[in-house]
Amino acid sequence: MEFTIRAGMTEDCKDIYRMLTELSAYEKMANQVKITQRDIEQDGFSKNPFFHSLIAEVPDQHRTKEGHAKMGCVIYFYAYSTLTGRSVFMEALYVMPEFRGHGIGKALMSKVAQLGLAAGCNQLNFSVLKWNKPSLDFYHSLGCWDTTSDPEFYSMR
Repeated sequence: MEFTIRAGMTEDCKDIYRMLTELSAYEKMANQVKITQRDIEQDGFSKNPFFHSLIAEVPDQHRTKEGHAKMGCVIYFYAYSTLTGRSVFMEALYVMPEFRGHGIGKALMSKVAQLGLAAGCNQLNFSVLKWNKPSLDFYHSLGCWDTTSDPEFYSMR
């Protein structure tokens, strides 16, 4: 399937919010969403953004029946470890269900990794819900591993 990956822009905020809402519903966390489309605009597209985004888009002939051409996104930000240095954290990766299995998720994640490498990062980190076997299988197929088994650290919030 033909698609393009590009940096998110302010005019994408409506679609980014839509996809993040769809992701939260899939993750059974819809009632926990506290952000708004306006928050996305301010936090991702201000002078000093808190996050960055990428958009996956299909040509007009592949739009959904609802008319969506923007059918995938990833939200990421840069972080720093006093032990390992620069890293990039992938907060959300989403591809609409009808577009999965065409390499779009892999392309979005690969682009985040490329941007991280270009910025001098040495790690790509992210979280996955324990019950989300399709996502766990996807990430394992790309060579990712579970770092929560590290006996030295607990992940805390």
